[in-house]
Amino acid sequence: MGVNIRIGQQNALAYRRMNPVGLVPTLVTDDGESLGQSLAIVDWLDRHFPQTPLLPTSDPARSQALEIVYAIACDIHPINNMRVLRYLTDELKVSEEDKKRWYAHWIQQGLSAVEQLLRKSQSGRFCVGDAPGLADCCLIPQWANALRMGCDLSGYPRCKAVYDACVQLPAFIAAAPENQQDKIPA
Repeated sequence: MGVNIRIGQQNALAYRRMNPVGLVPTLVTDDGESLGQSLAIVDWLDRHFPQTPLLPTSDPARSQALEIVYAIACDIHPINNMRVLRYLTDELKVSEEDKKRWYAHWIQQGLSAVEQLLRKSQSGRFCVGDAPGLADCCLIPQWANALRMGCDLSGYPRCKAVYDACVQLPAFIAAAPENQQDKIPA
């Protein structure tokens, strides 16, 4: 089910029945269970498709991956998502220029931390090791959003290398927003 968050379709009653939080994504499983948080969905996928885990199974790699995941999912994404940015402009009357400064400040602060974490776990082409995983799935959309917002990303060479490696992979190409069947034009 396509949901156009630009026009607020996530607030429709039918969608709110599936996802009371009113955010995307929502996974509706074959048995009708609705999950409405990205990390809950990933946990469900890992348990139901264990042959392709998104997290390493042993430490220290698992802990390193989760440290990166949580830095992005808890510290970067929540304050720079569309809902927050819209609130800044619509309710607080922040100018577009100041909104971009807000975005750049928080993305750069967050990516600085992620860059340090990537240097600490410096093994392989991806966030943790030689195969992409959940940390990469979290980093790529934030990096793409930062590019879209015109942020200076020159200080994060390890993040850029991971991004460049991921966007060449068929799974990441297929998952890109511009390649979705229900893509809504900008």
